[in-house]
Amino acid sequence: MVQLAAHHRLPAIYSGREYSEIGGLISYGANIGDAYRQAGVYAGRVLKGAKPSDLPVLQSSKFELVINHQTARTLGLSVPDKLLVAADEVIE
Repeated sequence: MVQLAAHHRLPAIYSGREYSEIGGLISYGANIGDAYRQAGVYAGRVLKGAKPSDLPVLQSSKFELVINHQTARTLGLSVPDKLLVAADEVIE
């Protein structure tokens, strides 16, 4: 998908940071490490005897914004400074 968007010079936003790492413009999504940690907490509660049906449904609480600044320049886009400051990671 990243190569196809780049071929057609389309700015695209993805859900996982790995897309931005391989050349995607922007990614915004749940922090995978935090999601795995929450899954571990759930597994621990079940192993301690909690009924899975009694456990609350959790939503990710940590999200990360990754901007590939090099891709933005290649596409001829200028990324506002406020967005660069707000990003968790900017790939140069």
